[in-house]
Amino acid sequence: MQKFHLFVICLCISTAGYCQQNYWQQEVNTTINVSLDDSAKSLLGNCKFVYKNNAPDSLAFLWIHLWPNAYKNDRTAFSEQLLKLGRTDFYFATEEEKGYINQLLFTADGNTVLTEDHPLHQDIVKLLLPTKLAPGESVTIETPFHVKLPYIFSRSGYRDNSFQITQWYPKPAVYDSKGWHEMPYLDQGEFYSEFGQFDVSITIPKKYVVAATGNLTDSMVSESSKTLRYIQKDVHDFAWFADPSFILKKDTMQLENRIVNIENYVLPGHEEIWENSIKNTKAAIRTKSEWIGAYPYEKLVIVDNVVNGGSGMEYPTIKVLEASNPEDLDKLINHEVGHNWFYGILASNERAHPWMDEGMNTYYDHRYLEEKIIPQEAGKEKSFLKNKLPNYPDKLILRTLQFYHNDQPINTSSEKFSYLNYNLVAYEKTAQWLLFLEKEIGRASFDKVMKQYYSSFQFKHPTPQDFRKIAEEVAGRDLSAIFNKQETKGKIFSSSVKTKPTFLFNFKAVDSLKYISFLPAVGYNFYDKLMLGGMVHNYNLPPNKFQFILAPMYATGSKQVNGIGRISYTHIPAKNNAKLEPSLAYARFTVDNFRDSTGTLNAQPFSKIVPSLKYTFPRKNSWSTITTFVQWKSFFIEETGLRFMRDTVLQRDVITYPKNKRYVNQFVASISNYRALYPYSAHLQVDQGEGFVRAGFTGNYYFNFAKDGGMNVRLFAGKFFYTGDNTFTTQFATDRYHLNMTGPKGDEDYTYNNYFYGRNEFQGVASQQIMIRDGGFKVRTDLLSNKIGRTDDWLVALNFTSDIPKNINPLSLLPIKIPLKLYADVGTYAEAWEKAGSTGRFLYDAGLQLSLFQNVLNVYFPLVYSEVYSNYFKSTISTKRFAKTISFSIDISKLQASKLFPELGLW
Repeated sequence: MQKFHLFVICLCISTAGYCQQNYWQQEVNTTINVSLDDSAKSLLGNCKFVYKNNAPDSLAFLWIHLWPNAYKNDRTAFSEQLLKLGRTDFYFATEEEKGYINQLLFTADGNTVLTEDHPLHQDIVKLLLPTKLAPGESVTIETPFHVKLPYIFSRSGYRDNSFQITQWYPKPAVYDSKGWHEMPYLDQGEFYSEFGQFDVSITIPKKYVVAATGNLTDSMVSESSKTLRYIQKDVHDFAWFADPSFILKKDTMQLENRIVNIENYVLPGHEEIWENSIKNTKAAIRTKSEWIGAYPYEKLVIVDNVVNGGSGMEYPTIKVLEASNPEDLDKLINHEVGHNWFYGILASNERAHPWMDEGMNTYYDHRYLEEKIIPQEAGKEKSFLKNKLPNYPDKLILRTLQFYHNDQPINTSSEKFSYLNYNLVAYEKTAQWLLFLEKEIGRASFDKVMKQYYSSFQFKHPTPQDFRKIAEEVAGRDLSAIFNKQETKGKIFSSSVKTKPTFLFNFKAVDSLKYISFLPAVGYNFYDKLMLGGMVHNYNLPPNKFQFILAPMYATGSKQVNGIGRISYTHIPAKNNAKLEPSLAYARFTVDNFRDSTGTLNAQPFSKIVPSLKYTFPRKNSWSTITTFVQWKSFFIEETGLRFMRDTVLQRDVITYPKNKRYVNQFVASISNYRALYPYSAHLQVDQGEGFVRAGFTGNYYFNFAKDGGMNVRLFAGKFFYTGDNTFTTQFATDRYHLNMTGPKGDEDYTYNNYFYGRNEFQGVASQQIMIRDGGFKVRTDLLSNKIGRTDDWLVALNFTSDIPKNINPLSLLPIKIPLKLYADVGTYAEAWEKAGSTGRFLYDAGLQLSLFQNVLNVYFPLVYSEVYSNYFKSTISTKRFAKTISFSIDISKLQASKLFPELGLW
């Protein structure tokens, strides 16, 4: 008998491993009657829910989510998070585009009850119960409601005549063993709700086709409208979608336990993409039912997404998604259908533990890909691009984040993840972690874990501890070493890596191979003409600590061997996303030429060797958009000059091409904030060379417009110092380093850091190229021996560049977008304040700017400028005056990955 008692005790302990001891959860059964006013973009309805308290304690109040109020103004958690995510569309939304819920009058068992605002969030209220709700008791809460639907900024709202009605009714927050989980609506960060039955009647204009959670049990049609009633038990949310143009595709499939009705609602024009959608849906349901457990509902609906966001969202028994091709549709359907198991049936607190839904689901995405899609494509001939790209592109970005220590642990809550980490760690890294668990305990044991987890927690709220208990029970051992990996940054798998050469590029197997890429190199400038050669480098994703690039090219014009080369090493302190990078660079190109009396064209190349040391400071947190660094460079430059002499003995002219050497030491301190709203940067640069020190501060601040674009304001302040005597000789020797109101030309690019098509040209289009540096003016006075606005003392300038709002831009009526902007510059300098100053104390210019290729190429058309510039043009340009005043700049640094993807850490 004692042995039997011992057996019972052991059985109870074992059972506790599979389910939460003394587990309880609340029950909420909801009835809603709602009508859609499609012209007013609003809902009017009544919501009644029966709240059963299964908790061991009494409740004096309920927290109620009023999530349509997330769209009420720009002071909600949703609005603030969108700005963090780099979006300003909702912040600048019109009142018409915003949304809210109102006309609420809550009653409890027929008695009017009071509410209190949440201390932090506008989309949560506290419902004060007339009497405490004791354990085992129920209360019926009822209220009318009106929802002004927002334009679709997130998951809910309207676009034209298409409606996505999600998170739309008053809903109680979850109360569990850890207390209340009242939470604001967020775009990044999903949901946690109570299970129960939904009985929803929707009245809608007759022309609309409706897709909704649950089973359609009744319908009534009148002359202009129809009322549809849907009922579904064992779900924790209800969503519906309406569009007059939906095309319905439907079928059934037989599972072991039931017949499942499948419905796909497709938008016109997408029929070809959705040709195999029913087949894809069946495959997704069947594989998840086999691998995890049987699908428990009678219906599954997939809706084509009008938003065209290239992604999807899940709700109980219904999913919404959009894909641009059949291959992506297959993968998206599989992913969204998988959410029926994770989120729909296993309703963990996804806001706190997104990996329990997104990561588990992504693991099965990979399994679906490897067991269904990849075998289907095995016999097909792959394109060149597919042979170069990985099966899991997210791995590349994740490994890059991990390389720079910019990743976050798996067990991070949704709102604390940065945008990239949420989409990579919560999804991809968790999938890798589950694969690691599978390899440690074996595929058979892993499948047993997932099936036991599913059967034990269907229609419940499992926690990470629940999943771990089941895993350890099935594995028969402590799995602390595996689960501890959820709390740390860095890679899940460690593997040996080999080096392999490749042509052009390759990202196919970056976990096991580091590629050295060989590819053609092509260049062009006015003097070298076409340059052809080759390039070898090891710049990859994820990066290597030691990086190199070598690109020699033969110039067909100058008959010279030119090119670039660079080696660098990246040191990142442990557990710190700071970066220390020493490097050594080399470059050689022709920057001028001279044709002598014999007709021989003599090239005048330059070469430079640049050692550098850069330190990038760590970011305060993963959400930080601030990058700060200091850098030291030394430029050792050799230039081929041109010297004319007279041989007095032989009485002939002698031309020589001396090699001139010089140096520039450069210190830079920079801070930039690439936030979506009002980004800014500040940049201090001090250059020192023989006989001078040149200091300049450049600040940029961007003012966003409410609709598209904005205005950038640039401030430059510079000071030039002589370290020796200020004489005519030293002024002449340091001329190219002087501060200049006009954008400098090629001969003033004294470190050769900018690309110039014709660096030393004074005629033709090539002579009209400038740099945006110093004063940044767009008007040029190249033919003067001393340019207007040049100084060896001090200079200050303001530059304004503004997009043209659509409502006043006549070009917005054209079928193609022409990126035309307005610019204006104003500045002053030391000599303008002298008594003999002839230019006026302040100079200005303004005109139109055409910005092409992501602002890499900018063309400037000056229309208004100071009188001194006007006089210059009249005296020096006799024909085609307007065309010859046009200038342009080329800034290839805008193509740097660090500027395109700042969060990656490629600073």
